[in-house]
Amino acid sequence: MKVLAIVPSIYNTSPGQRFRIEQWEKILREKGVEITYSPFETIELNEVLYKRGHTFRKVREVLRCFVNRQKDIKALGNFDLVYLFREAAILGPAWFERRIANSGIPMVFDFDDAIFVPYKSPANGYLSYLKFPQKTATICSFSSHVIAGNEYLASYAKRFNRNVTIIPTTIDTEKYKPVEKAENKEVLTIGWSGSLSTVQHLDTIREVFKELAKTERFRLRVIGTGSYKIDGVDVEAMVWRADSEIADLEKIDIGVMPLPDDEWSRGKCGLKALQYMALGIPTICSPVGVNTKIIQDGENGFLASSKEEWVEKLKKLLHSYELRKRFGLAGRKTVEENYSAKVQAPRVFEIFKSVVENTSGRKNSL
Repeated sequence: MKVLAIVPSIYNTSPGQRFRIEQWEKILREKGVEITYSPFETIELNEVLYKRGHTFRKVREVLRCFVNRQKDIKALGNFDLVYLFREAAILGPAWFERRIANSGIPMVFDFDDAIFVPYKSPANGYLSYLKFPQKTATICSFSSHVIAGNEYLASYAKRFNRNVTIIPTTIDTEKYKPVEKAENKEVLTIGWSGSLSTVQHLDTIREVFKELAKTERFRLRVIGTGSYKIDGVDVEAMVWRADSEIADLEKIDIGVMPLPDDEWSRGKCGLKALQYMALGIPTICSPVGVNTKIIQDGENGFLASSKEEWVEKLKKLLHSYELRKRFGLAGRKTVEENYSAKVQAPRVFEIFKSVVENTSGRKNSL
């Protein structure tokens, strides 16, 4: 089976893409699936897209990417299936998706964020007005099958397509393995991993860390931005790097995933929490969206809403090695059983296989 993966980002640069189709590729290949990636971004666009400013260069590179995407449409006949992650182009309506649908080549659409909700990027606010979030409904209707990252997204997709399957974001449990932590560590590290566009979520619990620092000794590791400060808190900030991602996460003793309770955040698929848990790191999340399904409060992690709850539960973990260890083991088990690539990728294959076979059957009956 030859699959054209139309994706937004360059290989191994985007979390959603990396922890979905790129991670599933190895298992799909073993089942006879040959994937050809076609990112919308070029290296030149990727260098500036997530930085503030560089407006002229961004516009120039985006136009170049549109021209490149036209080549994919002309090559569709070489493939059995199109896998579309999020959108064919980062701006504009569903032009390319419509042409794919008209080509007769079946398309499986996969999305792991509430991309149908208007969202203003911290780095590209002006470009957000050209995102056309309403095109998500059109793409769903054009698709032979829709893969959604959680129940909230699936509920939206089912309004436009009856063939919808929930496939959660997954972790490669052969790469992510728990690391034994010292029981009497002098200073524990509370950690968060994200990006420039999501660091605003960490900001929602800044006061928690200030309050905690009044009585507790800890270090806050922030992965995803080179600069982050909180008065009175020992903060270690670092940019995200693909080649050191797991090693950087392993230094964390307690992982946090705060989220505001809004439409955009309800579409999140819990990647940060799953990364921590796969490494055996005890985790605290806001009870928003899929987090309430991943975390059973008090069993495999903690859920916290208010400032007081965050402070109380962080203190419990800081003070108890046994609790950290118990949550770490339970969290790892949760990932292995429900959120591992080994469990979910075969389900993706069955979707691909079914879509291709049904399309071939319809062609043969004509």
